[in-house]
Amino acid sequence: MGANQSLPKITPQDRAILDLKLQRDKLKQYQKKIQAVLDREQAIAKAQIAAGQKDRALIALRRRKYQQSLLTKTDDQLENLEQLVSTIEFSLVEVSVLHGLKQGNEVLKEIHKEMNIESVEKLLEETAEAREYQKEIGDMLSNTLTLDDEEAVQKELLALQEDLAVQDVAFPVVPSAEPIDTGTKVTSDPEPAQASRVLVAG
Repeated sequence: MGANQSLPKITPQDRAILDLKLQRDKLKQYQKKIQAVLDREQAIAKAQIAAGQKDRALIALRRRKYQQSLLTKTDDQLENLEQLVSTIEFSLVEVSVLHGLKQGNEVLKEIHKEMNIESVEKLLEETAEAREYQKEIGDMLSNTLTLDDEEAVQKELLALQEDLAVQDVAFPVVPSAEPIDTGTKVTSDPEPAQASRVLVAG
């Protein structure tokens, strides 16, 4: 049941285009048959002329001429079908574009409803009121604090700013490569026993 729901819906326009394309294919097949008849009549006319049968050659050429007129008519019909199919397909594209524009306009209308002048002004007023309230709170607190308290607050703010600045500084990277061997050897001090023997000998 779910598979049936996923199948694309065939519209009357789709059926019309399909029928026209089937008619076009039939005309093309008919043209191939006419072309085969034309080639055969021409071969017959050549054979009759070679045999000295001029009258029969004329009959073959007349039949060929009639088939050519049929081929011309099918060309006209085929061209009309091609134009009709193109016109219908382009009209469907236009309808789809218009439908998309209509939906877009509806979305814009909804956005304009939500973002009308009153809403924007109200939002700006609320933002301004919030800033004013914050300023009033700050002024009130600064007036209730003593000079020493205010100085302590300023120092604490400065200390916080310095801490943040220190955290932002990148520490030097410790090299991960081993030290380069220069070939010089560092002599170690003699062992305590050897050092004592040297002192006794002296």
